[in-house]
Amino acid sequence: MANPTLREEVFNSHDMNSDALGVEKSMTQTGTLLKTLFLGGLLSMSAFYTWYLVGAGFADKAIMLMTAGIIGGFITVLIACFGPKNKYLSITTSIYALCEGLFLGGISAIFNNYYPGIVTQAIVGTMLTILGMYITYSVKIIRVTDTLRKTVFIATFAVAGIYILQWILMFFHASIPQIFSNSPIGIGFSVVVCAIAAFNLLVDFDFIDQFSGRTPNYMEWYGAFSLMVTIVWLYMEILRLLAKLNSRR
Repeated sequence: MANPTLREEVFNSHDMNSDALGVEKSMTQTGTLLKTLFLGGLLSMSAFYTWYLVGAGFADKAIMLMTAGIIGGFITVLIACFGPKNKYLSITTSIYALCEGLFLGGISAIFNNYYPGIVTQAIVGTMLTILGMYITYSVKIIRVTDTLRKTVFIATFAVAGIYILQWILMFFHASIPQIFSNSPIGIGFSVVVCAIAAFNLLVDFDFIDQFSGRTPNYMEWYGAFSLMVTIVWLYMEILRLLAKLNSRR
């Protein structure tokens, strides 16, 4: 496990026996993919709105909605992760997608004002990475083993630790040297983080594959939500990397 939302105990607690599978529809890969696309559509809709606000000169309103999106997204993540898993997942995960869209649309517009065209590049890069990792997983170019899962988990945990430390240092007007700058070290760090996010996709695909047919179909919403968490992270890391590269021109 690497993505903290895809915890094995969550799916195991909803494991269905053979009798239950005959009565209740079970989670499928296709169903999870369709729900991921649906959440992506909701995210895109709300992202377009805050993008429009920034472009139309209503930056103050966009910032308010971005802040609300961050807070709302954090709350819905906690509810989805630690609340009961039932049919209401369709509601909480949809709210999460809308909240994330409010933030991503605004922050993307701001980046795009500084570096025109960067958002299109980040979106294309994210989609190609998702497609590439899905093909890699499907044809088993890279097999998801226990060693790979542990490695990705440790790397993800390390990145999270660095970001938390940087956030704490900001209160003291300090920063971790180099890695958040556009220096070669900073660019190298962003490349590594993008790679870690991409490998999280492999682990996510495998996790969803393992529990397809074993859990009730409402868990498709949880699988889609967990996958969206990784996709949002991947997009933001690619956007940061492109910003660092463009700032060197």
